[in-house]
Amino acid sequence: MKNRLSIFVLMLITITASLCASGKAELEQGQGTEKAQVELWTFVEAHKGFYEQMAEIWNEENPDRQISLDITVLPNADMHNKLIMALQSDFGAPDICDVHVNQFPNLLKGVPQIEDLSDVIEPYEGDVVTSRLDLYSKDGIRYGVPFHVGASVMYYNTEILDAAGVDYTQIATWDDFIAAGKLVKEKTGKYMNTAEAIRVNMLSAYLGQQGGDFVDADGTPTLDTEKMYKAIAIQKRMLDEGISMVSPGGKPDTEECYGWIDRGEVAAFAFPLWFMSRFVDYMPSVANKIAIAPIPAFEIGGDRSAGVGGTGTIVTKSAKHKELAKEWLAWAKLSEEGGIKVWEILGFDPVNTRVWENEHVINNTDNKYLKYFTTNPFDVLLQIKDEINLIRSVAATPAIVSVFNNHVLLDIYESGKDIRQTLAAAQQEVENTLH
Repeated sequence: MKNRLSIFVLMLITITASLCASGKAELEQGQGTEKAQVELWTFVEAHKGFYEQMAEIWNEENPDRQISLDITVLPNADMHNKLIMALQSDFGAPDICDVHVNQFPNLLKGVPQIEDLSDVIEPYEGDVVTSRLDLYSKDGIRYGVPFHVGASVMYYNTEILDAAGVDYTQIATWDDFIAAGKLVKEKTGKYMNTAEAIRVNMLSAYLGQQGGDFVDADGTPTLDTEKMYKAIAIQKRMLDEGISMVSPGGKPDTEECYGWIDRGEVAAFAFPLWFMSRFVDYMPSVANKIAIAPIPAFEIGGDRSAGVGGTGTIVTKSAKHKELAKEWLAWAKLSEEGGIKVWEILGFDPVNTRVWENEHVINNTDNKYLKYFTTNPFDVLLQIKDEINLIRSVAATPAIVSVFNNHVLLDIYESGKDIRQTLAAAQQEVENTLH
């Protein structure tokens, strides 16, 4: 009797273990009633909140394909270094990871250890700004999902301009802008503009609006071109004429510069639309004083924007729930539903252009971004939609950006070095680094 009982208990344990293993396997496919665990890394705290909300919405709409995110926010450089090491060693990589556009080429060297996302992106391609998908592609394969267009625009402090008798809507070219800046300086003592010295967002905007780039069609660095010269010279001219100054902290996206802008010390500067969230979060004193408008053209009829910055989100080869992770990621960032949340939560210009003309969304008077600015950013997007030129990210990009961030712009703006000589030296420095 005891032997029979022992055998029965052993059989019961075996059956139970088998059922548990079967259930675990089912959950790993994300098909069970429990949630599939997905590890996600990001370097932006605000992205964490977006992803969490999109997971909640997904779970409500997909009761048989539940997802649970384990999100870690790491410092930018630390996260990218850790990711590269994990992919190279085939150990410790997350399932999903945000990657800055300037770091993305490092993931595409050799045989990429990240998933081909073409199949899950394809259903949305007709509604999405193609150039932003191209940023994170290689040989026609889509490897990353973008957050935003990154359209560069001009942010105008209307209180300062009004005090100087300047109407920003009449500023069409950079010559107009400089003339207005002299009037602002004379009447108010304020700076018309600010220059970025340790990042290339502004330089990318001025270069891109001319149809220029840091590289040629083959991805070869081209730093000493006439378009690059003009992009830097226009900023140097404003510095020399006393209507601009280098941003506190070296760039607008710093705490020092947030405070400077919030105190009303500068009348205007060009930056991507994703900077809207910085205004809302860190600069309350200039609320209802900031107008968004196209960037002045270099000549009448010239382009007035460029796509700047970006984050391409990947799924790694080692991801435990590949298909679920891929499908959820593409839906979260590229669908119209996801694009609306990208706008409402993050204040980014979504890559799904259906959102740009969704009347309920773009005219929602309760939206915190529409409440903050005196103009509607979607009106500006529709004005410049055919002028948002692409700044590419290629294998040479990390080396180029490093050289400019470390000293090129500082050498010109603060040390007064000759632009053409400095660009020629930068070209040689990057070529030496790459070879």
